Amino acid sequence: MSQRRSNVLSARRRGQGGALLAVLLSGLVGACVSTGTRPATHTEVALAPLFSDHAVLQRGKPVPIWGSAGPSDPITVTFRGQTVRATAGNDGRWMAYLAPLAASSDPADLVVAGQNTVTVHDVLVGEVWLCSGQSNMEFTVDSGGEVYRVDHADAEEAAANYPLIRQLKIERAVATEPATTAKTSGWQPASPSTVREFTAVGYFFARDIHRALGVPVGIILSSWGGTPIESWMSDAARGSTSGAGTLDLRWRKAMSDWPPERVARYPAEMEAWQKAEKDAAATHAKNPLHWPNPPATNDSPARPGGLFNAMIAPLQPGAIRGVLWYQGEANVEHAGEYAELLATLIHSWRAGWGQGELPFYLVQLANFGDTDQLTDRGWARLREAQAEVLGVPATGMAVTIDIGAAHDIHPKNKQEVGRRLALVAKAQVYGIPGEFSGPVFDGATREGNALRVRFTHAGAGLIARGGAVTSLEVAGADRVFHPASEVIEGDTMLVSSWEANEPMAVRYAWTNSPLANLYNGDGLPAVPFRSDNW
Repeated sequence: MSQRRSNVLSARRRGQGGALLAVLLSGLVGACVSTGTRPATHTEVALAPLFSDHAVLQRGKPVPIWGSAGPSDPITVTFRGQTVRATAGNDGRWMAYLAPLAASSDPADLVVAGQNTVTVHDVLVGEVWLCSGQSNMEFTVDSGGEVYRVDHADAEEAAANYPLIRQLKIERAVATEPATTAKTSGWQPASPSTVREFTAVGYFFARDIHRALGVPVGIILSSWGGTPIESWMSDAARGSTSGAGTLDLRWRKAMSDWPPERVARYPAEMEAWQKAEKDAAATHAKNPLHWPNPPATNDSPARPGGLFNAMIAPLQPGAIRGVLWYQGEANVEHAGEYAELLATLIHSWRAGWGQGELPFYLVQLANFGDTDQLTDRGWARLREAQAEVLGVPATGMAVTIDIGAAHDIHPKNKQEVGRRLALVAKAQVYGIPGEFSGPVFDGATREGNALRVRFTHAGAGLIARGGAVTSLEVAGADRVFHPASEVIEGDTMLVSSWEANEPMAVRYAWTNSPLANLYNGDGLPAVPFRSDNW
């Protein structure tokens, strides 16, 4: 049973408000724990969640069509002149494969026949991308009110006449083992009346891809605000990591900290926080209440593996072009674990989809938190872990260190986030020439009392917007970092500080919420970096 829709963007701490409000509205037990593995008990044909009216199928790849029927039933699938057959297993499950399809904006019917016939209308063929993560991916074009809507939301909605861009939203659910199906809102073409419900990042990405290629683009939204990465990993994937024992121990400890009486108090605590948050937004003040931590229960979206089982497994092995991932806020406290977890998630998802090295593009976390906090650099460490994963083949990253908001975990310029992701896809997937990355640190060497810092992706040269480069630091042998200045020389810069005459290390934008103003000539921001490993 899917949860009632809620304002998924109501909290500003760790991106978890959406998950909490959903839990509140459902009385803490609304996220149905579904096993999803029982044999079919009916004989009617049913299709997997990807296949409903207005669907977009992936072009240029074999397209698996699957679902359930009566045990041993013969199944016939017909689409665009192809007819393929399959036989349901003893458990009623079946799968058939269409040969690779050419892109088409002309709607056609997908017909599946067994003991009954199911006809899916208005099916297009183009590019399909999965959009997953937590609240900044779940953030829609207009979630209601003035606080949780993208910049220029009214204009974006009015201009959303893109019937060839379509979204399928997977409803929130938690499962104890991999499910075979999931509830969805059905495929929706983008229009002024529907786009407000689209993932903003996914929509703006799809719009850029559609404009560049002229083909239909489908986006599958499977996200849940405030959820940690371990919720999106299968038990086997999590168990293969070096920190599996620590993760499982942490979850058992969290559950023990939530006796029934504390769980019962949570809805009132959350309701009070929500009211204080609304009042603070109206008066441009700070919420005086601390954000209430969510209950750790078996039907919690934070349950390890729970979201993979309910919201990812039912989508596999559907034909898709790639994955867009915006997640990490919920893992900042344990940033040192993140690189291995994300790399493992990528490998395991690719194995589940069985389509080789599916492109996997992530959004690096934006600036957020206290601008003067230099001791707790958890957000900087999480960003570093995200960048480290770029060593995995067929990955890419959109840097957002310059377009966040120090006191709002949900920055509203999602247009630029989608555009930067699309630049990566256009260059790496679709072969469209153009720069897709800002300057990337490539080493530093000592020159007198300065460090010469080198970059790749510097283009025609480095640019500091608004004057000197901000958020630079250098340190000497004492490992104490001091503010530094720079001299830009083409695609390098000399960095120095009078407080560190013999500099040994340099950092840029390596705090929670730095002021970042270093770009290349293509207007893309430099990736935050440090040359040390202290």
